[in-house]
Amino acid sequence: MNKYESIIIVNPEVNEEGLKSLEEKFTGLINENGKVESVESMGKRKLAYPIKKFNEATYILFNFEANPASIAELERVYRITDEILKHIVVKK
Repeated sequence: MNKYESIIIVNPEVNEEGLKSLEEKFTGLINENGKVESVESMGKRKLAYPIKKFNEATYILFNFEANPASIAELERVYRITDEILKHIVVKK
């Protein structure tokens, strides 16, 4: 198992309940084939450039351990989730 860090940039119009459900969804997905070490909601921040006509967005940081094969599935789910504007997964 490798250690990873993932940041997702979420649409700023998503409310607190929506953010909690996204956090739980991805924590559950990661825990299927790994272990979440920490989840940090970094709050709303100004974007460096507009993404889908938004100038600010909410950032969520995940630190976790997982099998390399499960990262492709995680990124696939990130891509098909409408609330996520951008995402990145980096091996530590």
